[in-house]
Amino acid sequence: MLLGVAAGDVPEDAERLAGKVARLRIFPNDEGKFDLSLLDVDGEALVVSQFTLIADSKRQKGTRPDFSKAARPDVAEPMYEAFCQALRELGVHVETGVFGAKMQVELINDGPVTIVLDI
Repeated sequence: MLLGVAAGDVPEDAERLAGKVARLRIFPNDEGKFDLSLLDVDGEALVVSQFTLIADSKRQKGTRPDFSKAARPDVAEPMYEAFCQALRELGVHVETGVFGAKMQVELINDGPVTIVLDI
């Protein structure tokens, strides 16, 4: 998952989001319906920090996205770590990217499902 931290996010948001992510029923049951959570399928999470998710592209002028609503790195990194720790405490195995690093991340989107969670 890609995690963006906005200015104004608080540690309780990280815990609440982790609970939602772990329990969100997005995996198919035997009938193919979304009915199982990450916890139900004993799934794992790769969490990569991605401040560009907070970009604002609604500006009247120009075509450059505005990243000013993203949390500063000194605020965002502890929130990122808190989110990962909250997932671990729920029993999810978590791997992470390197906070603030330029990384090449490859993923396979299994099906037409991409969900944005905003709390």
